[in-house]
Amino acid sequence: MKRWSRRLHRLAVGVLDLPQDVVLEVPRITMIGHLQMYIENHRGVLSFSEKELRLLLTKGQLIVSGEQLVIRAILKEEVLLEGRVSGVKFVDQ
Repeated sequence: MKRWSRRLHRLAVGVLDLPQDVVLEVPRITMIGHLQMYIENHRGVLSFSEKELRLLLTKGQLIVSGEQLVIRAILKEEVLLEGRVSGVKFVDQ
């Protein structure tokens, strides 16, 4: 069943010219150096401190670590994070 799902996703990306992050339900991360990070397609904030941000994804979690982290903007599926980002980790569930 997973094979068919993957094939349909690839078909949608190729034929319909849809962005992969939308079809595959994965986050889109844009970084400006190590000072700013814009994350799209998350499912919610699990925890936040000045050293770590944990976001729920469709399949797992995204953990951003650093120092002096501040959430500058947060929307339903988007987060703008500022501070000194030192690491980004994906955790499968």
